[in-house]
Amino acid sequence: MTDALTKKYDQSLYSAHNRLFFRLFQVGNTLDRKCSNELGISPVHWAVLGALSRPRVLSGMSFSDLTDYLGVSRQNLDAVLKRLEREGLVQRVINEQDRRAKNVALTDVGLKTWDSLQDDFFNFYGQALNTLAFDDVVTLIHLLNKVNDGLKSIQIAQKNTASDV
Repeated sequence: MTDALTKKYDQSLYSAHNRLFFRLFQVGNTLDRKCSNELGISPVHWAVLGALSRPRVLSGMSFSDLTDYLGVSRQNLDAVLKRLEREGLVQRVINEQDRRAKNVALTDVGLKTWDSLQDDFFNFYGQALNTLAFDDVVTLIHLLNKVNDGLKSIQIAQKNTASDV
């Protein structure tokens, strides 16, 4: 970091923030690798199946609601859904309230697949979190929600545009 930036930022705070975001990056990569290797499913597939398995959305949910719920882009979700459709795990069904729109729902095979993975998920969670007390897990969820809210509120204006150079 240059001397000007060193003066501008509290070094210990910057260092702690940098370590935190690097650890989040590492955790995401480890989760991705372990899910694929141990469970045979990617975290995003796991998240989609989990979102669609909730009792109140078993009849499906809109594509937009699903992107909002998962916090993913429309393009990324569409690619994931196409793969899950090819595997016969999800389907797009006509929305009963708006016949022009389609909802995304688990198929019977998707629901059975989700149910068959529950023991493995429970074991996965237990091994991943075996050093944390229940209260620690609840606190971590709370803190990660705060980080996620903070990330959603970021608005950094681009200072250097092509015309500025």
